Amino acid sequence: MSNILKNIPGIVYKGYERLLTQEVKSEKVPRHVAIIMDGNRRYARKLGQITSYGHARGADVTENVMEWACSLGIEYLTIYAFSTENFNRNNDEKDKLFDLIRVKFDEIVVDERTHERKMRVHAIGDIDKLPEPLKESIKNVELVTSEYDSFVLNVAIAYGGRQEIIQAVKEIASKVEAGDIEPDDINEDMISSHLYPSGNSALPDVDLIIRTGGDERVSNFLPWQANGNECAAYFCAPFWPEFRKIDFLRSIRVYQARMREKNQHTTIRAAHFLKALGKAEIQEVRKAKIEKI
Repeated sequence: MSNILKNIPGIVYKGYERLLTQEVKSEKVPRHVAIIMDGNRRYARKLGQITSYGHARGADVTENVMEWACSLGIEYLTIYAFSTENFNRNNDEKDKLFDLIRVKFDEIVVDERTHERKMRVHAIGDIDKLPEPLKESIKNVELVTSEYDSFVLNVAIAYGGRQEIIQAVKEIASKVEAGDIEPDDINEDMISSHLYPSGNSALPDVDLIIRTGGDERVSNFLPWQANGNECAAYFCAPFWPEFRKIDFLRSIRVYQARMREKNQHTTIRAAHFLKALGKAEIQEVRKAKIEKI
């Protein structure tokens, strides 16, 4: 009897996970999901472990999320691995984190799932600020996956949203000065094409942004792609290493609920417009009859 009771929580969780999965798959899923993976260090402290332990467990969760995203048909996943502000951390923590990211990039290259998924990998940010071994791994993983396009993983590293926009403005200004483009040619599409990664690989608008760890802020993450699209946001309490599939599925439901609300609002506005248009036409007809009389 005790063994049966012990298994009930696991059984309930699996049942709830299946239910959420069915609900999520019954509606449109977001094309581009961006995640602020917060709480690795606090998770480690909670368990009395060193910081690198939290980062390692967080990396395991990142692999799970990639699998969940692919299984749902999400096309773009962008994860916030290291911000420009993180350079202020102590050298030992930075070195261990950079080494962990390098190892993960190298594993992606040889992982069969990368090629089965046809997963393309980009690193977005000020890559020149990174250690040489990590830059080499980035160059290699981007080259090996450059022909894939079924699923795109963007790893934001040495990334800052305002800095991204500034560098795009500088590039465009240089082209204007060189006479390659005219100021009147500058529009949203042109600016987007000069953001990370540049060219034809520019990120599409973010549909859903997720942040773990309890904070409800976006921390200078993809301001152009997220704010301009007024994307859905999902903030949750679990630290990143504690993030579960049901948390991910719940975030997708938040996006879907937002889309239903937007569609409903659009439908109501259209109905009001048609109603107002109908009244105007009736008034015009009455006016025309009066004028004939």
